[in-house]
Amino acid sequence: MSSSSASSDSPGTSETSDGPKAVPHGSGPVLVTGGTGTLGRPLVDRLLVDGVPVRVMSRRPRPADDNRPCEWAVCDLLTGAGLAAAVSGVRAIVHCATDPWREVRVLSRLAEAARRADCPHLVYISIVGVDRVPFPYYRAKLAAERALARSGVPWTVLRATQFHELVAGLTTAQRRLPFVVTPAGFRFQPVAVGEVAARLAGLVQGPPAGRVPDMGGPRVLTAREAAGLTLRATGRRARVHELPLPGRTARAFRRGGNLAPGHATGRGRFEDFLAERYSGDPAAG
Repeated sequence: MSSSSASSDSPGTSETSDGPKAVPHGSGPVLVTGGTGTLGRPLVDRLLVDGVPVRVMSRRPRPADDNRPCEWAVCDLLTGAGLAAAVSGVRAIVHCATDPWREVRVLSRLAEAARRADCPHLVYISIVGVDRVPFPYYRAKLAAERALARSGVPWTVLRATQFHELVAGLTTAQRRLPFVVTPAGFRFQPVAVGEVAARLAGLVQGPPAGRVPDMGGPRVLTAREAAGLTLRATGRRARVHELPLPGRTARAFRRGGNLAPGHATGRGRFEDFLAERYSGDPAAG
């Protein structure tokens, strides 16, 4: 997240490391879109631990082995099928579902349904650097932020840096190659997804706060360093080749547009994530 952390849209609220705390609006559940995904699942678990009733939104029916004490709403955000029922009676919404090609359309559809249902708070997870890096997905996230601000629904936006899983995946996705390619000059600030989930859980239990301070991991790593750490954790021996990339997007990444060094509030280190993920089965990488 950038050093210009909180915008003028944010009311003055006292915060803990997990976000502002307040008495939740109403007694209905918090709706989590994408509640079975990388971020949505730990967010649902955290809310349940906090004693907050939860409704999971998913395109698929509830798995038979999911025994968590939460409601389930089958909904297709692209078509809107099931959306009115999913948002009915909720105290707040956390939008974790994402679609790189239809981000604005999906967010706008959700926000309109929330407005009609008189939902008092919609929390959106975005990405650090969406206003500085002209990557198409980042541009879509920024446009979605702006659509939410115009929607008439009280809102909160949190921007986070890349999750550990994504940064590791840049290397593990190349496991069939005899070498690993990394973009020259790129850096990452990987953050633990569980910590982002805890931050969102705190925010959704508080009042709408507009743009809140960004959240980044504790350490900035070069792409080469991240690749080397991942290779060692997965037991691979491969050369790392740095590939210079042309264009405005690459220049923005090399300038650190995706970093939030002034908001390194995450504590979980990338090395510790790798050790936990691959200690039992390095070949999984």
